Amino acid sequence: MPSGSRLPLRLVGIALVLVLAWLLWRGFSDIRGWLAPRPDAEPRTVAARGDLADDEKATIELFEKSRNSVVFITTKSLVRDFWTRDVFAVPRGTGSGFVWDDAGHVITNYHVIEGASEATVKLSDGRDYKAALVGASPAHDIAVLRIGVGLKRPSPVPLGTSRDLKVGQKVFAIGNPFGLDWTLTTGIVSALDRSLSGAGGTIEHLIQTDAAINPGNSGGPLLDSAGRLIGINTAIYSPSGASAGIGFAVPVDTVNRVVPQLIRSGKYIRPGLGIEADEGLNERMKAVLEIKGVLILRILPGSAAERAGLEGAQVSRGGEVRPGDIITAVNGRPVDTVGKLNALLDEHAVGATVKVTVLNKGRTRDVEVTLQPGS
Repeated sequence: MPSGSRLPLRLVGIALVLVLAWLLWRGFSDIRGWLAPRPDAEPRTVAARGDLADDEKATIELFEKSRNSVVFITTKSLVRDFWTRDVFAVPRGTGSGFVWDDAGHVITNYHVIEGASEATVKLSDGRDYKAALVGASPAHDIAVLRIGVGLKRPSPVPLGTSRDLKVGQKVFAIGNPFGLDWTLTTGIVSALDRSLSGAGGTIEHLIQTDAAINPGNSGGPLLDSAGRLIGINTAIYSPSGASAGIGFAVPVDTVNRVVPQLIRSGKYIRPGLGIEADEGLNERMKAVLEIKGVLILRILPGSAAERAGLEGAQVSRGGEVRPGDIITAVNGRPVDTVGKLNALLDEHAVGATVKVTVLNKGRTRDVEVTLQPGS
């Protein structure tokens, strides 16, 4: 192309560049104007909120009435220095609890204080007290502490019932998740009569809830919409350890049966039949025999089961197990595991009489047994 023809194109290009530069300059000028301080700026007018909803008012009132009965528990354990051999206390963990009565008894989970050498209870008003262990039942994941509170004692949590709970019922959990003091979460009862394996064995009759329960909530109260205690928050189901929408609580009917014994004697004595049974062997035998129930391995001499005429299994010289009585129900309620059997018996006091249904050689019969102290 001739050089003369390139000149107009160059002029057009220069013109376009100048136009773009002018546009950018105008744009930046506008931006500078937008970003310039506004000395006439004033706070915005706040919109009227109106009254809180009735359910919000009820939740706020429930929390304000209940929080003073909830405590924060910190534990320590003793360790010995490898070089100096000195013994000193180091922090172990934290949890929640609640005031049980006017005598200073505090309820929490057994796993909150397990292995600890000392525990400190912090009240909602900031006061700290050294706590003494009164008693514990690992089988129920329940522990009772006691603090010496003088003036301004916190009120006990009002007691409710768990036998009449319904799936879908509103529940409220108060505790100290991750050390955040006195936190309220809410949800519903999502299932009932759950089982969960713990340090003391399988815990039965648990309440399942979707209320957020995180580390530190353990031992805190689960309340109904009337602010009554219906359970002790005990565990979450989550591989990561964070709330996954599935939490569990020990039902208050169990708590109200176990705690008085712990306060009276420092331990809980479970009612029993006076038999020996093994969960592992029981599962294998059920698969072989194709039945549901609990195989009685042995009848303890002089036991309630012996007086009632129950029969244990027999073992041949070759090691073959010949089943005797197989327990299939207690008071008409089906039994299929050793844990379920213990849970059903646990609903009764020592000295109470229960009807045990047993299967033996294809025949079923009912036997009345007066419960004895178990092991």
